[in-house]
Amino acid sequence: MGTDQDDLVVIPLRTFQRRLAGNQDVRLIQISVKDGASTQKVEQSVTQLLRERRHISANEDDDFSVMDMKEIANMLSGTTRVLTMLLGAVAAVSLLVGGIGIMNIMLVSVTERTREIGIRLAIGAMEREVLLQFLVEAIVLSSLGGVIGIILALAGSVALADLMQVPFVFNVSIVVVSFLFSAAVGVIFGYFPARKAAQLDPIEALRHE
Repeated sequence: MGTDQDDLVVIPLRTFQRRLAGNQDVRLIQISVKDGASTQKVEQSVTQLLRERRHISANEDDDFSVMDMKEIANMLSGTTRVLTMLLGAVAAVSLLVGGIGIMNIMLVSVTERTREIGIRLAIGAMEREVLLQFLVEAIVLSSLGGVIGIILALAGSVALADLMQVPFVFNVSIVVVSFLFSAAVGVIFGYFPARKAAQLDPIEALRHE
C-alpha cells in the first residue's frame, strides 16, 4: 500500500507493549486467508469474534472495522480506471486540436500553392499523385510533431522521476504506439486538404492569383 518496507522494524508484540507503547492496545491485526477460502465468511467470523471479545451487545454498533483487501483493491482499481479515462479524454482532445491545426495548415498550403498544383495537373500529373504529395506532407508534419512530443515527454518523465525519487521505466511499445498515433492523425486530418488539392480544375487553378 505504498509503505516503505526498508523503514519497517519487526519486534515481538509484548516487547513493544512493555518498552515502547506502555499499554496493551492493538490498533491493527492482519489476517492471511488460505487460497480458495471465502474472505466474506472469514470477515463475518472475525466480526463475530471481536464483538464477543469486546462484549458488544446486539443493539450496539461495532467499535472496530474489518476490511477485506479485495474491497480495497477494487476501490483502487476503480480509481485507476477513472484516472485512465480522464487522461484518455485529455489525450483525445489534444489529438483533435492538433489534427484540426494540421488540417488548417494544409488547407492554407493548398490555397497558396493553387497555381503550382494547376501547373502540375496541366503537364500531366495524376490526381492520385497530387493527393499523395499533400498526404505525405501532412504525415511528415504530424510525425515530426510526434517525435518532438515524445522527446519532450521522455525528458519530462525522467526529470519528474528523479524529482519524485521513483524509477523511470522506458517502454518501447508505448513510444511506438505514440508515433503511430501521430502519423495516423496526419493521415486522417490531412486527407481532406489533399483531396481538395487533387480535385482542382487545372484551368481554374492556373487563373488563380
